[in-house]
This record gives sequence, structure tokens and C-alpha cells, in this order.
Amino acid sequence: MISTTNFAALPAAPALQRLCQALAVLDAINSPDWEYRYYSYNPNWGENEELLEMRDGEGDQMLVLFRPEGCVINGFLHEYDQPAKAQVTDGLPTAFADFMAGEPVASIGTTFCLWYTPAGGWQTGTVASEDDGSEDLLAIFDNQPATYAEWATEYYLDETDRRPLTPAAVAPVYQHEVLTKKMVLDLNEELDAWTMLAADLQEIGYAYNFS
Repeated sequence: MISTTNFAALPAAPALQRLCQALAVLDAINSPDWEYRYYSYNPNWGENEELLEMRDGEGDQMLVLFRPEGCVINGFLHEYDQPAKAQVTDGLPTAFADFMAGEPVASIGTTFCLWYTPAGGWQTGTVASEDDGSEDLLAIFDNQPATYAEWATEYYLDETDRRPLTPAAVAPVYQHEVLTKKMVLDLNEELDAWTMLAADLQEIGYAYNFS
């Protein structure tokens, strides 16, 4: 499992960025109501900055900031103690310092932090405990369509009549293929809010063709 002590399987920043966009697209398809989505993506978070936000509605959150210098992941799990911020950000590149010290990170909190630069690869600060819950939030970043298919089937389809998601239906989005109506219906046969989905895709910055 991917965690702060075992992060070799994390994709490099460019690949992770594409994966984060794909996760937001898949969630937009599976949950037309934004309020109930896990993953959202803002390609215009700031100047030369893009952001993935994960929130589970129960107090856990994860933010992934992408900049030209690389990316940084801030994770917060409400059932875990927060170590000293200076500890988990020890060695953090200055490009990510304002993000980790400012809002919304300051209000959310930090139980773990990792960052990536082309020169240094993935790194983390001084980890006080191997049990920081990071594997719960980072598991989705293994870049395997089956991981999302299994998770989303359990989360979004419980107590519904929708058919389970398959890795084959998820894979084209992971590969950033232009989204078509058929691809959407392979993921959610009940979706009919095409105008709303098109607007979501424009906000995420993902190509589609619903004609």
C-alpha cells in the first residue's frame, strides 16, 4: 500500500496530475450532485497552480497542489493526531511553503505531507509514526482503474440499482480519451444531466464530445 513510508508507487507529478483530473471526471459522472463527490479538480486554483481536493464528508480531507516545480500533498485524517507541522514539512521546497502554511491547509490541518520535484522525486518530512493513516487516502493513486472501480462501486452504488463499475469502463478516462456519451453511460447508465456534466468537464479541463 502507498503511504508516507512506502511511496515508491506514487506517479511522478505530471502523471499524478492527469490521474487527479481523471478522478474528478469519474466522480462528476458518478455523482452529478457536487456536494456528494469525493474528488474535485480546479485547474485555475492560482497563477500556475492546479488543485485536487478530496473530502469524505466525515472530516478527512486531502489537497494536492500542482505547480511548475512539482506537487505537494497535504493529508488530514480526523481520527489521527497531528504531528508538529515543522516535522512533517521538514525539507519542504520553498515553492510549496506558502501553500502548506496558508489557507485552507491551516484550517484543515495536517497529519501527513509528501512532495515531488523532478530533481528529488517523492519525499516526506520527518515521520514520527508509520501509522498516520496516509495509506487510506493515498491508495487511489496507484493508477489502477480497478482501484477506482472497486471503491466507487462500494461508495456510489450502494443501495442503488446501477450496475457495478468495471475497470474497462474506467480505463479510458484514466488514459484521458475524449469523453463520449457512450463512455459516460458505460460508467453511469442513469446519467441524463448532460449540460451539467459538460459544465463540470469544462471546469475540470477535460475534453469531451457529446454530439
